[in-house]
Amino acid sequence: MEKPRWSTKFFKRNILIKIFMKVQIELFGASREFSNQNYLEFDIENDSTIKDIRKNLINYLFKNFKGNENFIKIVNSSVFCSKDNIISDNYKITSNEKIAIIPPIGGG
Repeated sequence: MEKPRWSTKFFKRNILIKIFMKVQIELFGASREFSNQNYLEFDIENDSTIKDIRKNLINYLFKNFKGNENFIKIVNSSVFCSKDNIISDNYKITSNEKIAIIPPIGGG
């Protein structure tokens, strides 16, 4: 009877390490209904953008408010600010940065 042959192969593994950072979203206007506090905090991946924040907010709304359509409309139609400047969806967020969500104001 022939003995089984054993071979050992080593493979290099590509390891992806994700770095997360905390961001605080200050809530203004109608977005204050998203929380009993005046802000929300998220752990997001490094190099995240405002577009990613919108996605995080919408996921939060699905989880906590069963996808309330009015809340989702608020997120999609709001502008975001940092240090008193309106920022675009491509704006890259820095660690521990405070971002504000400014919903549209209705009126007549």
